[in-house]
Amino acid sequence: MKSRLQRASLSYLCLIALAACSKSAPPPPPPQVATFKVQSQSAPLERQFAGRLSAYYSANVTARVSGVLLRRTYTEGSQVKAGQLLFEIDPAFYRAQLDNDLALLAQDQATYTNDRITAARNRKLLPVGSVSQQTVDNSDAAERSAAAKVKADQAAVETARIALNYTRVTSPISGIAGQQQATAGAVVGTSTTDTGGNGTLLTTVQQIDRMYVNFTISSSDLATLQQLQSNGAVELQQQKQTAVRIRLPNNTQYGTAGTLDFSDVSVNAATGAINMRALIVNAQRRLLPGMYVTLIVDFGRQNNVFLVPQQALQRDTVGGFVYVVGADGKVARKDVETHDSLGNNWIVTHGLADGDEIIVTGVQMAKEGAPVKTVAWQPPGAASDAAAASSPAAAADSAASVSAPAQASTPAPASKAE
Repeated sequence: MKSRLQRASLSYLCLIALAACSKSAPPPPPPQVATFKVQSQSAPLERQFAGRLSAYYSANVTARVSGVLLRRTYTEGSQVKAGQLLFEIDPAFYRAQLDNDLALLAQDQATYTNDRITAARNRKLLPVGSVSQQTVDNSDAAERSAAAKVKADQAAVETARIALNYTRVTSPISGIAGQQQATAGAVVGTSTTDTGGNGTLLTTVQQIDRMYVNFTISSSDLATLQQLQSNGAVELQQQKQTAVRIRLPNNTQYGTAGTLDFSDVSVNAATGAINMRALIVNAQRRLLPGMYVTLIVDFGRQNNVFLVPQQALQRDTVGGFVYVVGADGKVARKDVETHDSLGNNWIVTHGLADGDEIIVTGVQMAKEGAPVKTVAWQPPGAASDAAAASSPAAAADSAASVSAPAQASTPAPASKAE
């Protein structure tokens, strides 16, 4: 009996000790998070499109007469000038044709001269009755017929001369002449039998000091931009003032910006898109026709938006959201809408208000309705810069620069590496 009482007493004492321990253990402190207070502002209204480059001027050089190609007179891939000789086609046939037409012209000019003299003589003889009116009429008709034939011969001579000139194929524009498409000895032509309907392609000359960037925008996206402009949410640039930038296939930025050059007034029925075009300077000729690039178009400014660090934005099945710290120090969720990014920030258009304190780092430790301890968030690099500025070495450097400014211009001793 006594042992039972002792065991009961010990159990009771243990319970009292455990209760005392549980009451004395403090609750865990709230997690620490870094926060950032947002303020509405304006931001660039940028959109990205897939674009393809084309030459500012591009001319296919084709054969305009039929014959045997004799030679190429330019260096492939070189700069040529407008009117420069590129190819020669055998001119023998066309030179003979011109000579024949010149001979016919001379023959018919002689006939016309004789008919003109005869008609003039008959007109003088008519008043004295030496010739009949019929004779005068016939001589006048012969004169007019001979004159018409001379004009036809002159046209034939000009046509033959043009055809002969076409045997010398020249560049229609200044630019880069490409690879030849027909070699010496090949028969080139202009008829359907020879070429399938078009003149034989000899080469292509392209002017690439300036380049076009062709792209499309969906009609729905354009309508959205126009609606936002009417609501005052965005301010769109005029077409010629709309700046564009290019990102090359290797993901590097092209150094020179361009401008929007053309916007079609009709929608492609098959794609529902509108054709657009930008113009960009290509002085270094880094851009080549046919190249695919990413086009960043700055349409203007979007007003009353918020820049939120990218790591602060979370997503789930509902959509994008951020955690904010309320006046009571507790965490709340706010659903947001984003459309673009700017640097390391998301551009938030809906869901936030001025002064909202969003959680940037420590999001994984935050829970809705739970309190948190906040510290000011600093962008990457800002903390290291601040630490460097407040370090003893930096302070010493600052003091040295204040106490002995003349020493700042003293050359530093060469290091061992030098």
